[in-house]
Amino acid sequence: MPYRLADILPRVLCAGADAGTLTAEGACLLDPTGVLRPGVPLCPPEGDAGTGMAATNSVGVRTGNVSAGTSVFAMAVLERPLARVYPEIDMVTTPTGRPVAMVHCNTCTSDLDAWVRVLGEMAGAAGAKLEKPRLYDLFYQKALEGEADCGGLVSYNYYSGEPVTGVESGRPLFMRRPDARFTLANFARVQLYAAMATLKLGMDILLVEEGVRLDTLLGHGGLFKTPVAGQKLLAGALGVPVAVMETAGEGGPWGMALLAAYRVRRAEGQTLEEYLADTVFRGAQGSVQQPDAADTAGFARFLTDYKSGLAVEKAAAAALR
Repeated sequence: MPYRLADILPRVLCAGADAGTLTAEGACLLDPTGVLRPGVPLCPPEGDAGTGMAATNSVGVRTGNVSAGTSVFAMAVLERPLARVYPEIDMVTTPTGRPVAMVHCNTCTSDLDAWVRVLGEMAGAAGAKLEKPRLYDLFYQKALEGEADCGGLVSYNYYSGEPVTGVESGRPLFMRRPDARFTLANFARVQLYAAMATLKLGMDILLVEEGVRLDTLLGHGGLFKTPVAGQKLLAGALGVPVAVMETAGEGGPWGMALLAAYRVRRAEGQTLEEYLADTVFRGAQGSVQQPDAADTAGFARFLTDYKSGLAVEKAAAAALR
């Protein structure tokens, strides 16, 4: 080849930089009717990682965010480089170029959603037709009533493989010992724990092995739409305060809009950190859940069974094709 890969890749630009303007040819391509006019200023594009950081005001060191929906990932803005390379950890950057460690899991709420749907069908068959938001609120509220270790219940939410745990192909799996305390509250709680368990194993690499310090994690995505429950249990699982703002249901498009606005406002001299903290999120309403010692101890007991049962999950994928 007469060129190198670096010759054909686009230039890397940081947030706030001038990424050009929409050309006449580009405007025509996007809108052949001619209503869209050329000259629109463009900002450097970002993927889910960067937009999630912007959407949660998590671009400064010792901040982080958790995006929990169909999949789940957590990002921690680092004070220093990691000691070595970890296959379970992806390295990305903030929109301004700070190093960020990212733990990504392929499945989060899909199995939980399936169980809520089935329970909703049962309620409907009994004559109690509940709207989806009400169903989720009830399920999450019951989870808070469950025992801290889920009474011995174990669940795997794997709709696909999970590199963090070395599982190549997923099979949703719920299991229990005969003497486990199988109640609705414990069942609801174990579904939320299952959505967090693989993330916890990846985050332990950062928080325990690498000694990464986080002042708080900002939660956003579907897991946090019901107040308190997902936030409280995740704080206990990770041992880190978890904050949720009133914009918790927003995600990437919101974050990209903020970065686009910063492209226009950067001339005022603010850094991205200052712009988000002082302009966008000043006075933002939200709540913080501190780790509860009982939740943390209970999740640790649950995780012991979870790690032991991974052999069953792998066998299920091999046996049930």
